[in-house]
Amino acid sequence: MVDLSTGIAGAYCTKLLADGGADVVKVEPPDGDPLRLWSASGAVIAPGSDGALFSFLAGSKHSVIADPGIDDDVELVDRLLSAADAVVWSGGSKVAEHADFEPAVIHRRHPHLTVMSITPFGLEGPWHDRAATEFTLQAWSGGIVGLGRGEPDRAPVFVGGQVGEYLAGAYASAAMLASRYGRIGGGPGELLDLSMLETQILSLTYYPVTYFEMLGRPWRDARRLTVPGVARAKDGLVDVGCGTAQQWFDLCAMIGHPEWIDEDLDLTITERANLNADEIYAWFESNTVDEIRELATAFRIPNAPVANGANIASLDQFRERDSFVKDPCGRFEQPSHPYRMRPPLLRRPQPAPRLGEHTAQYRTADLNPSPVPAGSANRLPLSGIRVLDMTTFWAGPCSTHLLAMLGAEVIHVESARRPDGTRLIAGVPVTEDQWWEKSPIFAALNTNKKDLTLDLQSARGRELVRRLIETCDVVVENFTPRVLDQMGLDYAAVQAIKPDVVMVRMPGFGLEGPWRDNPAFAYVIEAASGLTWLTGYADRTPYDPYSIGDPNAGVHAVNALLLALEHRRRTGQGVFVEAAMVDAALSIAAEQVIEYSAYGALLERAGNRGPTAAPQNLYRCADIDEFGLPDSWVAIAVSTDEQWEGLCAAIGSPSWATDRGLATAQGRREHEDAIDDRLATWCERRSGDEIVATLWDAGVPVAKVMQPHRQTELDQLAFRGFFEEVDHPVNGPARLSTVPMRLSAGPSKFHTQHAPLLGQHNHELLAELGLSDSEIAELQADGVIGRAPAM
Repeated sequence: MVDLSTGIAGAYCTKLLADGGADVVKVEPPDGDPLRLWSASGAVIAPGSDGALFSFLAGSKHSVIADPGIDDDVELVDRLLSAADAVVWSGGSKVAEHADFEPAVIHRRHPHLTVMSITPFGLEGPWHDRAATEFTLQAWSGGIVGLGRGEPDRAPVFVGGQVGEYLAGAYASAAMLASRYGRIGGGPGELLDLSMLETQILSLTYYPVTYFEMLGRPWRDARRLTVPGVARAKDGLVDVGCGTAQQWFDLCAMIGHPEWIDEDLDLTITERANLNADEIYAWFESNTVDEIRELATAFRIPNAPVANGANIASLDQFRERDSFVKDPCGRFEQPSHPYRMRPPLLRRPQPAPRLGEHTAQYRTADLNPSPVPAGSANRLPLSGIRVLDMTTFWAGPCSTHLLAMLGAEVIHVESARRPDGTRLIAGVPVTEDQWWEKSPIFAALNTNKKDLTLDLQSARGRELVRRLIETCDVVVENFTPRVLDQMGLDYAAVQAIKPDVVMVRMPGFGLEGPWRDNPAFAYVIEAASGLTWLTGYADRTPYDPYSIGDPNAGVHAVNALLLALEHRRRTGQGVFVEAAMVDAALSIAAEQVIEYSAYGALLERAGNRGPTAAPQNLYRCADIDEFGLPDSWVAIAVSTDEQWEGLCAAIGSPSWATDRGLATAQGRREHEDAIDDRLATWCERRSGDEIVATLWDAGVPVAKVMQPHRQTELDQLAFRGFFEEVDHPVNGPARLSTVPMRLSAGPSKFHTQHAPLLGQHNHELLAELGLSDSEIAELQADGVIGRAPAM
C-alpha cells in the first residue's frame, strides 16, 4: 500500500496495517514528513535523525522521496499507485495536495485501489475546507463537556494527548481491512471518506443524541467531580470508581461507613458519593496506593494506579505481560502490539526507514499495474460472516456493532437472569412497562443484531451455545477471564467445536498477570494506560477521560478480528485473538513512555493547552447555555504562524497581537498567559456563532464547545447523513449515529433493523438448530430462555 498521509492518524493507520503484514511505501516530500522532527516535549532532533514517535509509527515501512514539481517523481508516485492495493491519504504535504493525487482523482484513475481519505470533516460538505485541530474537533464533538469532566469553577477540559488522531487511524485501518475482505475475488476498489469529527463523536461521547431523544434529558447537565475517581493516597495517585450500586455499597463497607448504604436513598450514587467526598478522600489519603488497591480488588471495586510515562513500564501487570518492548534500534521503550494473536500473525517491529531510503529501489522496480477490476462492488463487505456476540456494556458491543453495520450476521447472546449491562444503566424506573427495552445506550449499540437469551449457568444453556458455535465464523466475548473459563468455553473448547473459528476475547487487563481478574471499566483502563494523567489541570489531580477506554478497545478488536478472518480465508485455520482493553489504550498513549524513555521528558497535563498549538485554550463567550448558566465556551487553537496572522487580522490587528515577538510559535508560548487574557476579553463580548464565523473565515481552527446532545445541529453531520432515524417498537423513532466514513460503493443506509428486544430471535435461532416448538416452549418454562428479565 502507498502512504500519502501526514500526521499521526494516517501514520497509525498504516502502522497497524504494516504490523499485520502489509508492505507500506511512505511517499514523502524532499524535506520529509514533519513527524520526523516532532517531539511533544520539545526535544531537539539532531540533523539527519528522526524523532522517537516517528520511529515508532513508521516501523517496517519503506520511504520514497517525491518532488511534486518534477514530472519523473509524479510519474513514480503514479506507478506506485497503479501497482498497489490501497492508498492512505491526508492533506499536509505538497505530494498529497498535487492535483493528480487528490483522493477522488486517485479513485477515478486507479479503480482497483481502496482509497482511504482522512480529513477533519470529510471530503465534501459545508465544512469540508474548514481548519481544525485535535482540540477543536473535541469541542465540536461534545466530548469536552459530554461526560461532565471537570469542575464548575473552571473551564471544562479536553482529553489530553492526541487521542483523536490515533482513534481516527484505528478506524481507518479497520475500514480498509473490511473493504479488502469484501473485494476478494476481483471486485473494484472504493473511496473511503473518513471524518475525524465523527470518530471523535463515537469515541468521546456516549450516544448522547439517542439518549436525549429517547429520555428527554441530557446525559449530564453540569460538571462535577467523580468521587472517588482519581484520589491522592499517601504515596501517589490511585483511581477507584463506582460504576454500579453494588460497587458503591462495597466502597462504603471498605472505608468503614456501612451506614451510608441506607442513607439518602432518594439520591443517586453520584450524589451520595459527592455528599461524603471529604470523608472518602480523607480515608484515601491515610492509606498507600498498594493498600487501597489490595482492598478494592478484594471488594471487586474497579481500581488502577494512575500511570504516566515515568512509571508505567514498571507496573507489575505490564512487566509480567511484556507490554513494553525496546524499539528495533534500542533507543527507547514502546508499547507492544495492541492485540495478541495465535498463531502469531503480527510482524516483529522493524526499524523505521531513513528519509528516501528506498527511492532508488522503486525507481528501477518493475511495478506491474494491477489488473482492471472484473467483479462487482460489494456494498456490505462482511456479508456471509456469522458472529456469536457474547459481549456486554460498551467495548465488546461496539466492536460487533461495526461488524453488523458492515454486513455481518451478529447474534447477541444475553440471558434473562443477566441482561446486557447497558439495558440497566439508563435510569428508567423498573415500574415502567418493558423498562429493559428503554435504554438509549443499548438501542444505539445493537442495531442490525439478533438477540438470543440463554442461561449459560445451566447445562442446557451451555449445550445450546455450543451448538450455536458450530454455525458461526467468529465468537467475541468480553467477560472477565474467569467467567468463560468456568463455563468451559475457552479457546481450546471452542476450537474443538469449530476448528476454523476466529475467537476474540476482550479482557480488561489481559488473560494473565496479577491484574487478570480485576474489573475493568473505562476509567481504570484510562488511568492504568496513562490517558488520565494528561487530562486536567496541572494544580489538581487528573480527571478521568471516562470515555475512550471502551470504544478504543472495540475498534482495535475489529482490526485484529479482520486480520484473523483474512488468515482464515487464506489457510483455513482458526485464530485466537486476545484484544485486552488496556493493550489498546497503551498504544494510543504511546507518546508518554516514548518521550520519557527517549528524552527523559515526563509529559504533564496543562488544562486546555497542548504542544501542537499556541495559543490553545477555551474562552468563555457571551451566550447563556441551555441550562441558564453563563457557561458557554469556544475553543481556539493556532497551529501555524499563518493562522496567527489570520487571527490578528480577524480581531482587528490590535497592537498587542501584532507584536513581532508573537510572530513565532516559540514567542507565543512564552506569552500564553497574556494572549489568553486578551483573547478572553475579546471573546466574552461576542456570541459563539460570531466568534466561529469571524475566525473560521480567517482560516483559524475554532469551535463552539457543544453540548453533545446537540450534535445533530451541525450542518456537516447532516450533509454526510451521520445520523439515521430508526424506529423501535417500544420507544418509537430516534436518531442513531452510524459509522465515521462514507463508502463510495455504499451502503447509503447503515441501520437496517432496530436493536433487538430481549430474546426477540429465540424461536428463530433455536429452530435453526433443529429444536421443535415444544422444546423451545420447555426451555422458556424452565427459564433457560426468556423475553423479560428474571431479576
